Amino acid sequence: MPAAALPAGSADFDELVSPAASAAVLREYDLTGFAAAGGTTGAGTIAESDSRYVKVYNAEQLGIALKRRSPVKVVEIMNDLNLGWNEISSAARTAPFYTHNAPSTHPVLLQTGVSKIELDGFDGLTIFSRNGAKIKHAAFVIKRSNNVVIRNLEFDELWEWDELSKGDYDKKDWDYITLESSSNIWIDHCTFNKAYDGVVDSKKGTSGVTISWSLFRGDNGSAKGWVAQQINAMESNRSAYPMYNYLRGLGLTTQHIIALSAGQKKGHLVGANELASDNSQLTITLHHNYYKDMMDRLPRLRGGNAHVYNIVADSSQAHASSAILTNTMKQSLASKGYKFGVTSNGAIATENGAVLVESSSFIDVQYPLRNNQKDPSKPQYTGKIRAVNTLYSMNGSSFKGSSDTAGSPLAPVPAPIIAFSWNGFTALPYSYIAVQPETLASRLTSSQGAGAGKLQWSSAQWLQTTGGNPL
Repeated sequence: MPAAALPAGSADFDELVSPAASAAVLREYDLTGFAAAGGTTGAGTIAESDSRYVKVYNAEQLGIALKRRSPVKVVEIMNDLNLGWNEISSAARTAPFYTHNAPSTHPVLLQTGVSKIELDGFDGLTIFSRNGAKIKHAAFVIKRSNNVVIRNLEFDELWEWDELSKGDYDKKDWDYITLESSSNIWIDHCTFNKAYDGVVDSKKGTSGVTISWSLFRGDNGSAKGWVAQQINAMESNRSAYPMYNYLRGLGLTTQHIIALSAGQKKGHLVGANELASDNSQLTITLHHNYYKDMMDRLPRLRGGNAHVYNIVADSSQAHASSAILTNTMKQSLASKGYKFGVTSNGAIATENGAVLVESSSFIDVQYPLRNNQKDPSKPQYTGKIRAVNTLYSMNGSSFKGSSDTAGSPLAPVPAPIIAFSWNGFTALPYSYIAVQPETLASRLTSSQGAGAGKLQWSSAQWLQTTGGNPL
């Protein structure tokens, strides 16, 4: 039985199995989802001795490999890379590197700067690291490209405090990865730390995207963490930061502000512009991802289709910190136009987009499913969204089942519900296996779970999309 065709609330099975999927032909780490349906292979298997296989140790080498019309097919990142505009050599400051929107507040980014790296016009490219290398202070834009694979990389240090838009975080446009007018993209076994804007966004009709086995997390809230460095810098000169100073005047301590700022504000925006004609082309699969204290957009879909299965969205730490703000504080912040606090949304379908959530787990997410973020009275802004066999826990109370079970806490809000159906097809065009949601948290946080640096594989294994993956 196709996984999407299971009756609401079905739980009398060990696995959801789509047609043609079996342990013999589909293994745990194999490529599936919309990227598989599009035939994504990346570079395929290319020998390290091939001239199209490049090992990169610095920004200049990376820039040469990723220059438009480059013949390179495989880019292996050999070590951590600090890629801020002020950190890279003068020789590297040329296309595909560009200076990004200038930092305003974070003491580290004010020194390093931020770069934007544009991958334009590639067809058949794999970027990976064998050791889970970390990339800092850079945003990647993949545009007009097809058949691109990114695996086993960590992305970090791309967030700063937002005074410019009073906490709305809409001035810098710093996403770790933005996909534009592209197709057949696989992002796998990566780690994404707290970012200023979104983490991985998909725009301009991009189709055939799969994001799998990846870890998305906010700041750890430690005294020496990335957020703490920012807060401590502002504390030493409060008058230069009106919003921050106002928060301190309300009675919030530095520790309160660090805790409330630790979560990641935005996840995946899929479709950047309202009612755009190419939104109908958007397709994305999210599976076996662990989202720790992500506040919104898992994903936020405008038109098109999104399939979400076997993810964990654990917002328990962010939810606990939300109690710091009293109602009086919230009213005071609103009166000043300041946007500071904890948003608590999960998967969102808008503008007739179709989102199916299967065999997943939402922990302390106030609104796990939403179907409108514009105007609930206007159906053109409402999407189709359904959850099946999904575990929901809020304030210690648990539920497992479907969004369309009577009285289900997974029922979408705030608009009248539109019956779920895919846009453009009746069944998903790929095979997949979804396990029971109770097993997910331990599996995805295990030593071979979600995120970069977990698997000790050879380069040949990272270049494959199927085969050689342990169950």
